Amino acid sequence: MAYKKPVTQKDIALELGLSLNTVSKALKGMPGMSEATRMAVMETAEKRGYRSKDQERLFGMELIPLYALKSRRFAFVGHERVLTIQKHLILLGIREKLGEFGHTVEQVAPRRIAHPSEFRQWVEQCGLLYYDGVFIPPLIDPGLEACLLEFHFPRVLINFPPSLVDVDSVIWDVGTAVHLSVRHLVNLGHRRILYVGDTVGNRGFHLRWQAFQDAMREAGLEADPQRQVIGNLSDRRQTTEKIIQSLQTYRPTAILCAVMHLLDDVNKACIAAHKNIPHDCSLVSLRYPEVASFPLLSGPILLIKEAGARAAERMLWRLANPLRPYEHTFLHGTRFFAGSTVAPL
Repeated sequence: MAYKKPVTQKDIALELGLSLNTVSKALKGMPGMSEATRMAVMETAEKRGYRSKDQERLFGMELIPLYALKSRRFAFVGHERVLTIQKHLILLGIREKLGEFGHTVEQVAPRRIAHPSEFRQWVEQCGLLYYDGVFIPPLIDPGLEACLLEFHFPRVLINFPPSLVDVDSVIWDVGTAVHLSVRHLVNLGHRRILYVGDTVGNRGFHLRWQAFQDAMREAGLEADPQRQVIGNLSDRRQTTEKIIQSLQTYRPTAILCAVMHLLDDVNKACIAAHKNIPHDCSLVSLRYPEVASFPLLSGPILLIKEAGARAAERMLWRLANPLRPYEHTFLHGTRFFAGSTVAPL
């Protein structure tokens, strides 16, 4: 069998056309280069399977084998043909990370659960007991999530964990993302900021609204709930009408869209209210790394794919350490894409 030569820092430097010193400093988190260069080095290192001696030492300390003695199969709860951008990025991060260790992940179709017997049927139907572990993404049926969280099986929740539940979890930092958005708008002179986002039905949505209130208070501004578009926003037509009404009565100079799937409603409302973005009203939204319909959208970039990769590491750690306490991993991100949807007041 052919021996695969390990990737070195020199290989990464040659591939990117950088000096060996720059690559070394980037991998150690040291200053002296642009953020774009640092990201290119980190992404190339991860793609090529490069690991520093410190990383290998860490995996050894956590009893995670770098090279799999047997290939493991994991389940990801999500429709194979109906994945949101968010779930697609999570799954991509999981697949890439597990692939580094010789493991695979397969999708299993979720099911709406109204009774525990339906959960048992679903477990048998999708062969869940034959997998080595389960990844539970956000925004699945609450009944199914509750049953999976009670299931005595290796699992990692990619969401904010409910109270009193024993589970390893990984999630990106939405609170810091909201604070970055408010700070960006305030620094450009905006004081009347309209918040658009669900505040019920999802643990993360409620935390975003709390973060907005805190960020506005820190800026010495008011976040009157009566003037914001919050609550249950599942009715899209009604949501658009609420935004139009707020634009006409509150007359905000900027909008913070806290949930990406509401961007179309915000856009329709602005058109109906004759508000041009960004000349009449600036727009910031919590965003994914790649948004085809809004490529120049200003906003903080959520670490969704990175959360998937970290969830994969958590799963391997849990299998190697079954009796250790459960842990919640919080990915703190401060990347803000300036875009072209915000103008100074």
